[in-house]
Amino acid sequence: MTSLFTEIDHVAIAVNDLDAAIAWYADVFGADVTHREVVESDGVEEALVRVADSYIQLLTPTRDDSPVAKYLAKRGEGLHHIAYRVADCAAALEIVKESGARVIDNVPRPGSRNTTVAFIHPQAGFSTLIELVQEND
Repeated sequence: MTSLFTEIDHVAIAVNDLDAAIAWYADVFGADVTHREVVESDGVEEALVRVADSYIQLLTPTRDDSPVAKYLAKRGEGLHHIAYRVADCAAALEIVKESGARVIDNVPRPGSRNTTVAFIHPQAGFSTLIELVQEND
């Protein structure tokens, strides 16, 4: 079987203070934010720091009922999920569902940066929340 993954899209880190996290990455690593966006549907604000062809995604909640707010309340700051790029999010998600793995999104949905995304439940991925990301040009 050929891998569904084309590369790592991003590693997401949940933070309480997005501006402080951005400043820390700039001060310590000289890393600049290349994209910043509020994703209303997910209740988060993200800042992306480019690392080669991938990103570090710094996430903070914009409302108390968002999944990231709940994550921070339960686990504190830290690694939230890993996102893999795929050529076709819908096809990749179907393969995952056909394998019997538990998914969060039954169908792909719009993501940030004009992407299409779908999440796979952590119980399916060795306690790791996995995001499938299709870049749309």
